[in-house]
Amino acid sequence: MTSNDLKRGQVIQLDSAPCLVLELSSQSPSARGGNTLIKTKYRNLLTGQVLEKAFKGGERVDAADFEKRKGQFLYAEDDTGVFMDMESYEQYELGEEIFGPVKGFLLDGTEVIMGVFEGQVVSIEPPMIVELVVAETEPVIKNATAQAQSKEAVLETGMALQVPAYLEVGEKVKIDTREGRFVSRA
Repeated sequence: MTSNDLKRGQVIQLDSAPCLVLELSSQSPSARGGNTLIKTKYRNLLTGQVLEKAFKGGERVDAADFEKRKGQFLYAEDDTGVFMDMESYEQYELGEEIFGPVKGFLLDGTEVIMGVFEGQVVSIEPPMIVELVVAETEPVIKNATAQAQSKEAVLETGMALQVPAYLEVGEKVKIDTREGRFVSRA
């Protein structure tokens, strides 16, 4: 494929590593005979680094040997997470680099999308919205102010985030996993 075919969310191979295209922009030349530049921002799925690269218009780009598979989070053990491929029932132990960013969103049994590169799991995508129970938070202060207030809450997975001041311990909330923010009560 060429750089003109690139799309957001596509996985390409750069320096023998799978890279997820996060952002794209094209820059047309001002001089005659100049090449269009396709600027990309991408995440190296092996290292987690976010980098930028510019391609000339029509430059050859390699698609990665990358596949998305349905998976399930089984359990956490210290800083590793154990996941199962839903098709082959093969289990994978994933370390802090891959498991760390998503562990606050996952309960045992949560279905995920596993990114597999050359037979190795290199990324985990949790569901876009997850429902979790508030485990710890400050008590509700009635009529404290007319302004919208927020407070910190710790969820059942151990993740801390800002929630509205009216929430209490034991309430179920919806969390956006892309931004790690409160969406609504469940």
